[in-house]
Amino acid sequence: MGSRPQARMATGASGTWVLYVLTDAPILEWPGHDFGRIAPMPAPQECATVLADLGYAAVDGARWAWDENRTPPAHPHLVIAVRPLTPNATGGEAA
Repeated sequence: MGSRPQARMATGASGTWVLYVLTDAPILEWPGHDFGRIAPMPAPQECATVLADLGYAAVDGARWAWDENRTPPAHPHLVIAVRPLTPNATGGEAA
């Protein structure tokens, strides 16, 4: 991965919103949270609370933005740069 981990929010296989943090760990060990609903879409403050519970926060000034995988089938998702809240969290030092 890059110098900072990244959080993504997408709809999972069940159609519910899922937030997960991409780290250098194997994919099955990525911190994540299933919101358990299709609607309404989780609000930014709700996502910030979940990120904090997972040990991360958005990088100062970062905003959620839509992105799309380039590999078919395309899967749109929201993405934001994050930082660990503690120095020993996966993904590097706390800022």
